[in-house]
Amino acid sequence: MRTSRYLTRLLAVLLLAIALPAGAGGAPALRVAYAGSMGVVMDLALGPAFAKAHDATWQGIGQGSYALARLLAAGQMRADVFVGITPGPLRVLAKAGLVTRAVPIASTRMVVIYSPKSRFAADFDAVAQGKRSWYDVLRQPGLRLGRTNPAIDPQGANALLALQLAARYYHQPGLLHEIAGPLLNGRQIFSEASLMSRLLAGQVDAAIGYRSSAVSHHLPTINLPPAVDLADPAFQATWYARARLTLADGKILTPQPLVFYAAVLDNARHPALARAFVRYLQSAQGQKQLRSHGYDAPHGAAL
Repeated sequence: MRTSRYLTRLLAVLLLAIALPAGAGGAPALRVAYAGSMGVVMDLALGPAFAKAHDATWQGIGQGSYALARLLAAGQMRADVFVGITPGPLRVLAKAGLVTRAVPIASTRMVVIYSPKSRFAADFDAVAQGKRSWYDVLRQPGLRLGRTNPAIDPQGANALLALQLAARYYHQPGLLHEIAGPLLNGRQIFSEASLMSRLLAGQVDAAIGYRSSAVSHHLPTINLPPAVDLADPAFQATWYARARLTLADGKILTPQPLVFYAAVLDNARHPALARAFVRYLQSAQGQKQLRSHGYDAPHGAAL
């Protein structure tokens, strides 16, 4: 299975990223820290294609965007390029003096992702046919929902914010708690790679996450209305901005545009190669790869 091969390769890449210095083996090594949901398109498509064309080696490191930004800002990790989602992680790097400009390279939207192996799969199929509501299926007893950690990953934060907006949109005031439970619900929180593998195996019934990640892993989805999916810039100021959640540690979650940004890090070991990779992401070939993996066209201006 393609995704199983990806998970095996991802583990190997992470081990290499820790163990090998940049440029080991003679060829320049491009090290890219990217939002974990981009693993398939980065490690199986964009990264290898770029490395082959530039006689380089590829070192991809995927984690939650905020977690990566904080590691880079603290000097605990070094990379040539950062590709994260939403402006927030870029602001962390800008404050640390590591980024001066970031360009949009793709966007995505929030959807309900479900496992074909789930015992609730027929219920989700009924939703797709317009016979049931997605939120009624998600709040059924025994359904195992998965999401990522909202404290370190924008996808996990956006899952909760989408549910809060859905509660308003559908006039279902208890919806967020009924589906998600506590905001930091340890029974629901997984890493991005683990969440996708659990969905594929049927260990988790459903998740609220990025359409791009679902398409990359060949998982079925239920579309959410524009007022809930956080993808339409026209809703940002008038509707999405109404969503706001506060975690126990005081961290405030607010919606941000679901745009993936790429930036060359100011301490990159291979700045010329890094700039070429960012240009490749913006090129027709790079954009074609992104579209084929479920990403939407980028919107908005450079940061």
